[in-house]
Amino acid sequence: MGNKINPLGFRLGFTQNHCSLWFEERDYSEDLREDERIYNCIENYVQHIKSSINSSYGGITRIEILKQAELISVNIYIAFIDLFIEKKGPRKKDEIQELRKEVQNILVQSMLNSVNRKLVISIEKVDKPYREPKILAEYIALQLKERVEIRKIMKKAIQLAEKADVEGVKIKIKGRLNGIERARKESAMKGRVPLQTLRAKIDYCYYAVQTVYGVLGIKIWIFV
Repeated sequence: MGNKINPLGFRLGFTQNHCSLWFEERDYSEDLREDERIYNCIENYVQHIKSSINSSYGGITRIEILKQAELISVNIYIAFIDLFIEKKGPRKKDEIQELRKEVQNILVQSMLNSVNRKLVISIEKVDKPYREPKILAEYIALQLKERVEIRKIMKKAIQLAEKADVEGVKIKIKGRLNGIERARKESAMKGRVPLQTLRAKIDYCYYAVQTVYGVLGIKIWIFV
């Protein structure tokens, strides 16, 4: 069973915390849908910024939502904060304020009374990007799209993780690798990744990437 359970959910209450913090007695399902819409809105907005500046990295590692009686606080942890730096010149625009408007529109459409709450969005930079499995997965996905050899990609990704001072890293890639007709999987590991130890802080990410050969799945475990 240890191979099938999500490593993050497995460690809730030990080394992992919930990304959404709120209490609801009646409209739990609607609160959950509202969180999902906020997550999707932020992800889509960052994708829009990426396409406008021709960037390959989204850089969002984690989104935390805190709901109180009169306040909704959204904390975005991002590795490459240049996406949200205020632009200069005639087309000057504050990306954070634009994102706040997008999220506010989501709250207006909600069936809850969230529109009357104050919305606060904060951006925090991640000091060591390649210590985050999602950033590492985005790097691997970019290399896969450029048809770089699989073993070379995983070796370079492990080197990037080692420079970020991690105890261990494990990578699995599955699908039609290198364009062969039969799906297979490749894996690489360096250091210790104790998945059965609850006290071990393990960060995990699953990432799907669309290539010319089909969809490839990337799984990364990092022992922080």
